[in-house]
Amino acid sequence: MERKIMSLGKSSLVVSLPKEWMQLNDLKKGETVAFSIQKDRSLLIYPRNLKKTEPKEITLGISQNEEEIFITQKILGSFLNGYSGIMLSSENVFTVPQTKAIRNMAGRLYMRVMEAEPKYVYIQNLMDESKASLEQAIQRMHLISRSMCEGALTALKNNDVALAKSSFSLDDDVDHFAFFINRILRNAAQDPNLAKELHIDPLDCMDHQMLVSRMEHASDYAAEITKHIIMLNGAKQTIPEDVLSLMIDTGTEVIDLYVKAVQAVFSKDVTAAVDIMKHRQKLEKLDVEITSKAFIGQQKSPELVCGICSIRDNIKRISHCTFSISEIAVNRAFKVATPESFDEQKIKY
Repeated sequence: MERKIMSLGKSSLVVSLPKEWMQLNDLKKGETVAFSIQKDRSLLIYPRNLKKTEPKEITLGISQNEEEIFITQKILGSFLNGYSGIMLSSENVFTVPQTKAIRNMAGRLYMRVMEAEPKYVYIQNLMDESKASLEQAIQRMHLISRSMCEGALTALKNNDVALAKSSFSLDDDVDHFAFFINRILRNAAQDPNLAKELHIDPLDCMDHQMLVSRMEHASDYAAEITKHIIMLNGAKQTIPEDVLSLMIDTGTEVIDLYVKAVQAVFSKDVTAAVDIMKHRQKLEKLDVEITSKAFIGQQKSPELVCGICSIRDNIKRISHCTFSISEIAVNRAFKVATPESFDEQKIKY
C-alpha cells in the first residue's frame, strides 16, 4: 500500500490514512493519532488512545490416554504464546494423573482453575502484563537464583542437608518468574502497543529472553549440586578436604562473577563485563585441578567419584552461564539508541 505526499498550503506536507485502517481502529475525522520514529527511519502510527486487545483463548483437546508431559507442554506453550484462557477438553473424562498435571501446571504459571467438570477444565491468567515491571521481575528472579547458588555452595561447604533441600525448593520460584517473563517478552515482540507500554523494543525482547534463559539454567545447575549433596550424605560419603576446599574456592569465585555479570547487564558496564570474561582461563585450570584430585590418592567409591564429578561439572556450567551473560551485557551496552532515547544512551568503559 502506497500513498503520495501532498502539499497543504505553503509549508505543510500531508499523507492520507487508509480508510480500512481508520475503520479497524474505530477512528473518525478530528480524532488524534500518535506516531514515533523507528530506528530504521520508518514511522509508526497508532491511535492516541490505545484500546486493549481482547484476551485470547484456546481449546486444547486431550485424549483419554494422553501422557501428563504432553498435557503440561500444551498448557505451557499456550501460556507463553499469550493465551489468557485455556480450555482443556477430554473425549471421555480426565484421569486422576491428568487432572493433577493440569492443576500443578496451572499453579506453576499462576493461573487459576475457573471451571471444572469431569470432561473439561478452564484455566485463566489473571495478570495484566502491561502493568508489569520487566526489569523488576528479572531482578527478583535473579535474587532467588543467587540465593540458590549461594545456598548450594554453603550446603556443600558444611555438608548441610537441610540447607541443600531448602535451596533446591527455590527452583520452582525461579521457573515461575521465567515463565511469566518469557510470556511478557513473547507478547511484546508481537504487540507494538504492549512493547511501547513496557518501554522495550524487539532487540530488548531477545536480550532479556537470553538473560532469563541463562539465569534459569544457572539455577538448574545449583539445584543439581544440592541433589548430589543429599545423595552423598545418604550414601555416607564425604568429599576429601583438599577436593572440597578447591570446589568451594572455585564455586565462590563463579557465583561472585555471576552476580557481577547480571549487574553489568543493567548498568551497561562494558569494563566489568570484559573483566568477567578474563577469568575464563583461570576457572578452566581450577576445573582441571578438581578433576585430577578426584581420581588421585586414596581409593574412592563410585558414588563419591560420581558426586564429585557432577558437582564440579555443575559449577563449570554456572560459569558458562556467567560468561554468556557478560557477553549479553557488552552487546546491550553498544545497542543503538532509538531517536527518543539517544540522549540518554550511556555506556561505561
